[in-house]
Amino acid sequence: MKPLLLPLALAALGSSAIAQDADDWDVQIDPAAKSTIAFVTLTSGLSIAVRCKDGSLDAVMAGLPEAPRGRTIRTLRIGFGDDEPTDSRWNVTTDRHVAVADYPSSFARSLREGGDLKVTIPGGAGEGRDLRHELTIPPSSAAIEGVLTACGKPLEDPRDALLPEIGENGLPEGLTWARPPRPRFPSRSRYVAGYAVITCVAGPDGRLSQCQTEAQHPVDSDFAEAALRSTDDARLTNPNETPGQIIPRLVGFRASFYLDGYQPRRGAE
Repeated sequence: MKPLLLPLALAALGSSAIAQDADDWDVQIDPAAKSTIAFVTLTSGLSIAVRCKDGSLDAVMAGLPEAPRGRTIRTLRIGFGDDEPTDSRWNVTTDRHVAVADYPSSFARSLREGGDLKVTIPGGAGEGRDLRHELTIPPSSAAIEGVLTACGKPLEDPRDALLPEIGENGLPEGLTWARPPRPRFPSRSRYVAGYAVITCVAGPDGRLSQCQTEAQHPVDSDFAEAALRSTDDARLTNPNETPGQIIPRLVGFRASFYLDGYQPRRGAE
């Protein structure tokens, strides 16, 4: 797995690149580290991996153009097969050529059947031009399902079809926070910063239910638990719908955590 996490040099691709499939996905299992990884490296220079480590799932894309300094989140426009590409939010790592998905389970399930994958990196070709990759991904249901199963993630989830509706801010059109989640920094955390991504169902009264963790970093932090606890008091509203009769729908939020003195703000974004 080490080569995947190193910067991968991009060839002179202009604003668009077309890659053929790799032969197959590689799988590495390390019982001592409680880690299962499936990854593939493509001729475009991009690498894609899904990893379960100690019960926490990540989807990683490496070999990206370097993220701008100071940027902790970047947008990748992704489309599978004939689907229209949509914006998705990814987290910049300490290696600024690598990004980790906000919604790794859904992305992993979409990779299983392989086929055409379109990835657009806004501004990735320099001078304000987008860099577009048209990739062919080898099918790998066994390898990726093994990673999902290792993390206790379902092989099918109806939430996947709803994710494009929640937008960049995690809310479907019309919904706003009447009382946003306000997670507290875990008192016993051994980390100074991190994040968690949560999805919930907004009920008719604007309360959140059926909340689940989509992503967490560091993987062994308590940030997801803190974010989930904050959903008890959160409320949503829609001025165009009668209070108490809001149409139930999927919502998401990203909670960023910073220890006092590390960064002045923390909580839900």
